[in-house]
Amino acid sequence: MINRSYSLFLELLTLFLVLMLLPTSGLANDQPEQLLPASAFEPATTTDVTGTWSGTFYSKHSNVAPFTMTVVINKDLHGHFIGNTTLNSDCLKGAHLQVTVDAPTVVLAGSDEEQDNITVRGTLDRTGTLLNGTYVLNGSATGKCETDDGRGNLAKR
Repeated sequence: MINRSYSLFLELLTLFLVLMLLPTSGLANDQPEQLLPASAFEPATTTDVTGTWSGTFYSKHSNVAPFTMTVVINKDLHGHFIGNTTLNSDCLKGAHLQVTVDAPTVVLAGSDEEQDNITVRGTLDRTGTLLNGTYVLNGSATGKCETDDGRGNLAKR
């Protein structure tokens, strides 16, 4: 019984391998295979967002004052974008940010020393010098600022 099961297993395995090695063009349809252009294999280019960006953000909530933010974006030792902020918010002090670019989308996310967090998600204009986006701010457990969200722009200087 074991020899018969083993033999059946080997036959099925052989059939599977033969089917996997057969060319598939022409089996499902008669269209020739299409080759991808060489540019499909080139690494994606990234937008250079290094530099100083500043702008004003406005809360959706009428009882929260707008705040201005300046972000200086550089690359770290590994080539990743990082940013440091200065801003005049009651809820967030100078935050350290990770910056992700998938042009035209840019995301800046990080926290300050008190663990207050901010995420800005926006879209770059065609010139790559104006980021129009939304923000979400989550205050620390101290309860001084809880959660805020709104819209604003950052312009490259």
